[in-house]
Amino acid sequence: MKGTQLKYSRLILPAALGVAGAVCYGQAQTQPDNTKVNQRDRSAAEATADQQKSNAADMKMTRNIRRSIMADKSLSSYAHNIKIISQNGVVTLKGPVKSDAEKTSLVAKAVAVTGSADNVTDQISVKH
Repeated sequence: MKGTQLKYSRLILPAALGVAGAVCYGQAQTQPDNTKVNQRDRSAAEATADQQKSNAADMKMTRNIRRSIMADKSLSSYAHNIKIISQNGVVTLKGPVKSDAEKTSLVAKAVAVTGSADNVTDQISVKH
């Protein structure tokens, strides 16, 4: 009987500690609030990732911008994960970055690929 109890206590104690740790961890963190961004993106006028065109020119443009961004190892993971939405030759950049310098760099990369600042819509936010 003691062997069985010991076996179960070895299984239950780590599980209980894991749950307690998760509860404490969850209480210390504040949950992200993207409410304003989500409301903005519900507007039909706002470009969203699902509106990316599948024509060859737009796909190539998006691919080339993404490659340029990923090749720049000085950029943060935020910048590497920026949304790039190409629609009929016009690119929209969306999402948070760590600094104004990253934002400027991302826009410059998109302008280099599209050939004109008029073809790039900057909706990047800087998280300080």
